[in-house]
Formats: sequence, structure tokens, C-alpha cells
Amino acid sequence: MFAVAPPAQQHAPPHAGARTDAKPKLYNPRHPEQTLLYRTIAEHFETWLELASAGQFDGQGDHHTPPVYVEQTFRKYLECGIFAHGFARARCDACGHDFFVAFSCKGRGICPSCNTRRMVETAAHLSDHVFPRLPVRQWVLSVPKRLRYFMQRDRVVLNRVLHIFLRVIAQSLQAHCSGAAQVDKRALHIGAVAFIHRFGSSLNEHVHFHVCVVDGVFEVAADEADSTAPSVIFHPASGIGSTAVAQAQLTLRKRILRTFVRCELIEKTDAKEMLAYQHSGFSLDAGVCIEEHDRAALERLLRYCARPPLAMDRLRKDGANLVYRCAKQHSEPTSDKRGSKVDELVLTPLELIHRIAALVPPPRIHRHRYFGVLAPNSPLRSAVTALAALVQTGQPGAGEDATGRAAA
Repeated sequence: MFAVAPPAQQHAPPHAGARTDAKPKLYNPRHPEQTLLYRTIAEHFETWLELASAGQFDGQGDHHTPPVYVEQTFRKYLECGIFAHGFARARCDACGHDFFVAFSCKGRGICPSCNTRRMVETAAHLSDHVFPRLPVRQWVLSVPKRLRYFMQRDRVVLNRVLHIFLRVIAQSLQAHCSGAAQVDKRALHIGAVAFIHRFGSSLNEHVHFHVCVVDGVFEVAADEADSTAPSVIFHPASGIGSTAVAQAQLTLRKRILRTFVRCELIEKTDAKEMLAYQHSGFSLDAGVCIEEHDRAALERLLRYCARPPLAMDRLRKDGANLVYRCAKQHSEPTSDKRGSKVDELVLTPLELIHRIAALVPPPRIHRHRYFGVLAPNSPLRSAVTALAALVQTGQPGAGEDATGRAAA
């Protein structure tokens, strides 16, 4: 099948000082069928689907047949970028040049091309249109494996843990904003974007959170609290070091375990034991903070947070097996049961497909979410954008005053 696209836009006119005789860049189509990942899936997917449906892989339990959305994601990937499965024709009215563009699968779990495009677009959108030009700090939370099991399979539990995490971040920021010490805590708001990662660096199932937060709190101006277009005051945070992070981690441990007990997912005695562990499995990091003027670093951070689980340049073939280079070392079992640290995974084609299948995100679930003043329905969102312009210029301008406030 094929589709005919409307005429493409004309080539953009050259900017001042540019060479007028320079030839425009021609479209270079990608060839996914030549990649190692595509060839592996095309050759072994049907075999894997048959074996997985029969429960031949470890860890499947009673759930033999893979979910329908996983099979659909694989089949769409095998059609992505292949001209035989559909294409559009684009033509430039200015020069008469035309070319064909193969349809993409727009999948979220497997396709390296579609995942990379979504990662770049997400980071650019957040950097250019969402985050104000203020310091941004990354908070990363990981929980014990015993709790990850429930979060991986129950979105309600996942949402509860995420909201606990965000409340602890808000309380920590409020406590470290000296300018807001006398302000009612209910009048202070954070601005955050949360990324839900369902994977680890070694293609394993590992649910954890990366939350990018404006490093401070926002307050509605007292004289405009009832206005339809309120102005805001930003209070920067300071002194968020190892002591503050350790205190926040302890608070998270108590609240998350209490929630799991209340939901009858673990016993109360087990929660008490987990609280007493020296190495609890809870990990909280907030060491990455981007300065307000470093937008390139912010976009790199956002790309990292929005990255896909699989990197094509880390996959290579070694005889009949496939070798995947991990970003971090992981533990592999040995004969003495102590394990050893390695930085590469050696997998058969079926094992690779099985690992990728477990990382395909469920449909109709957002992979990143907006909170606080950055939420789409927040009445303070436009005011935060105006405040960002104030910080960028450093001088009061239209709609601004010299007290650090910005009107929406």
C-alpha cells in the first residue's frame, strides 16, 4: 500500500551571508532491515512467541501468553521504515525534487528510531516551552525489589508511590527555602516533571522514578491571590546536601512501607524488618542540579530521563550469541553463588527478545507526567512562564516589576 502526501514545504530561503549556490541536503532514508536488532527479531520472533505462549521462559509464572500489546508492538516494528508496508511521497514546489518517506510505527517499546525521535522531541519541548529559566534538580528514587514487583504490575500502587515521592520532595524544598520560611506551606507550590522508568541499564525490569524539579518553590502574590491571572514569587532552595537527602530517604522508607502495609501487599512485621535493614534497598539521589543559564545541560538531562531502554550502539554479535554492553556493571551468578560484576550481557536471540518484551510499556499510560505549577491545568503555569522571561533578561520589563514578581 502507499499514500500520497500533500506537497511538502518549499526549501527555506538561505539566511544572510549564506552561499546561494549550496545544494540542499537530500533525504537519506534509513534501512532498518540492515540492523542487527531488526534481523534478530525478524528471524526469531515467531519462535519466541510460540515458546513464550507455552511458558518456556523463566519468570513467566502462570501468565504464559504474552500480552496482545507486546505482540502488536513487535509486529509494527517489523514494518517500521519498510517501503513495502507503506510510504508517502513528498515534493518541493520550488525545485521539483521529490522523494519517498516510509511510514514509521511510532511505537514506544522497541523501535530505536521512533524511541530516539520521541526522546529528542520530549527533551526539546520541555526545555523550550515548559521549564522556566531557573535551576532544575533531578531526584531519583529506587525501591527494594520486593516492592518493585507490585509497582510493575499494579498502576494504582505505582501512582501512590510516585505521589508520596513528590510530597516528600515538596516538603524538602519548602524546608530549604529561607525566603519562604514565614509563608503558609499550603501557599507554596513546586514545578516538576516525573519520568517513570520501567527498565534498568542491563535490560532488566526495574521500576524507578526520575523527577526533574525546579529547585525552589513558587508563591502566589498575596495581593493577587484571587485574580484570574495571578502573579508568582519564586523562592530558590539552598543547602540541599547529603544530610537533607538522607532525611528525605528515611521519610520515604517509612511512608512507602506504611502504604504497602495499608494496601495489604506486605505484612506489618515484614515492614518493621525492612525498616531495620542497614541496606534497605531504598535509594535516593539529588546530586544533579542544572544552573538556570545552562539550557544545553538541561536538555541533555531531559534526554537522559526520556531515553529508551535499548541502545543500538551497545548491541553486537558474537558468533551465535548477542552481546549487549551495559551502562553500569551488574551481578551475574557464579558457581560459588557469590556472583561477579560484569559490564556485558551475553544472550541468545530468544533471550534478548524476551528481555525486550518485558520492557514494552503498557498502552495508554503516560511515560512522563507534569506536577505542580507545570501541570497543564495549573492556573499558575502562565505566570511561571513570565517569571522565566524575567530571570532570562535579568531586568524588569513589560508585565514585570522590580520585586521579583511576574504577571501572567
